Amino acid sequence: MQAKKETQIKVETIAIDSLRLKTNHHTYAEVVMDDLPELPYAVEEAINRLRINLSFQGSGVKKIMVTSTMPNEGKSFVSLHLWRQMAQAGIPSLFVDMDLRKSVIAEKYGIHRKDGKEIYGTSYYLANDLPLQDVILQSEIPEGYILPNVDNVINPSILLESERFQKMIEEVGQRFRYVIIDVPPLNLVSDGEKIGSLCDGAVLVVRGAETSKAMVKNSITQIKRSGCPLLGVALNRVKGSGSGYYYKKYGGKYYGKYGKYGKEGYYYK
Repeated sequence: MQAKKETQIKVETIAIDSLRLKTNHHTYAEVVMDDLPELPYAVEEAINRLRINLSFQGSGVKKIMVTSTMPNEGKSFVSLHLWRQMAQAGIPSLFVDMDLRKSVIAEKYGIHRKDGKEIYGTSYYLANDLPLQDVILQSEIPEGYILPNVDNVINPSILLESERFQKMIEEVGQRFRYVIIDVPPLNLVSDGEKIGSLCDGAVLVVRGAETSKAMVKNSITQIKRSGCPLLGVALNRVKGSGSGYYYKKYGGKYYGKYGKYGKEGYYYK
């Protein structure tokens, strides 16, 4: 009798697991990113090292906030290409654009739906009642998904403080192995602290030889105050010695120059 009871329990557990797998299967609209460039080898390798370092953080780190102290430090560039590399490695990854005030991601990278329909981005989702699968988009990278922001708002505080936002972050954390969240600079607005309180970790992008130590320390304090662990600091736009090059081709006005990525390109605590 005891053996029979144990067998029944085992069968019930398998049934529950099968149901969970079916529930987590979603279909998303396809999107094209016309202007997502291939990177020079050295830059590609630097971001790859960042990806590998993050993978060492363990399975509990899924929702990763990428931010900076000031504008023009390259946080959006780093976060987007980090997401791309994770997806190319076959890891289900979602890029979430949480710069609700001044995002240029959709325009800069030529993001549009294959079916020609309108994109409903992050701020639209938070302000309206529609399913999450209607706003998440499947990129041309098999495991790469993206939730851009296409409607900037003057003051997104109400959206960020809503229960809907909290539930959105929880749900995407359940659907994807990694959720890379691009967040506004910490020194400008308070959005980062609120978003960080819902994340498993943060990467702080720092522009080499530009951002002062005092400002970086203040950003680290803000991240820790939110309760979000600081996973590391990505030192960006570092000039190498001698053979250093400048990454101008895909930089332009918004991202500026990228220096040599060597040993000091990215570092972790």
